[in-house]
Amino acid sequence: MESLKDIKARFAALPMELWEEALTELEQDERQGVIHFSESCRKKMKKQEEERFRIQTMQKFEQELADDQILAGIDEAGRGPLAGPVVAAAVIMPPDCKILYINDSKKLSAAKREELFDRIMDEAVAVGIGISSPGRIDEINILQATYEAMRTAVAELETVPAVLVNDAVIIPQIAIPQKPVIKGDAKCYSIAAASIIAKVTRDRMMIQYDELYPEYGFAGHKGYGSAAHIEALKKYGPCPIHRQSFIGNFF
Repeated sequence: MESLKDIKARFAALPMELWEEALTELEQDERQGVIHFSESCRKKMKKQEEERFRIQTMQKFEQELADDQILAGIDEAGRGPLAGPVVAAAVIMPPDCKILYINDSKKLSAAKREELFDRIMDEAVAVGIGISSPGRIDEINILQATYEAMRTAVAELETVPAVLVNDAVIIPQIAIPQKPVIKGDAKCYSIAAASIIAKVTRDRMMIQYDELYPEYGFAGHKGYGSAAHIEALKKYGPCPIHRQSFIGNFF
């Protein structure tokens, strides 16, 4: 008789799409440990089915929004920090994309964002990234710098979309039709994908900056105004990636 350890190993190697037939057979086993394992597998299958439904709902929402035309989701990361750039991403996902767990980047763990970043980059029709530096933010203000990063992201797309679906904003100086969606990163698949690309790109930059300016702890707080960051800012003064227009209250 197959041991519980071997059963778990077999299921670990088996795609969840093939679990149903294996579970039907396994559920004839009356051993208590096997019963608990079968129940656990059923719960995982139910959660994945719920996730598939959530993803399909997001995709249907944005396809109806754009009348099934090629659309790009737009989002940004880093409007609020005291240091570092603001990063925008534009993402065109294939309509039949099956990547699960894409969501507002703030609702995902760092590890899950990293995993999804790689999958999105592999499977997207096109990805564009735009970056506005701290100096540019100080020069033209954070809102205009964000718009500038978004325009750059759109310009970087290798495929020209028919519609831009944005998280709550209309980007000035773009000829492509736009449709802003309030809380779009939780409603639209492509906006959520863009939020992940923008967030991971910026976080990776802040980790690199941490190596240059280790006294500020950028790898941990990513430039946001945490207590530790503000304490370091007061102790050491600003570094080249601090936004001068954001830190006046601390000096």
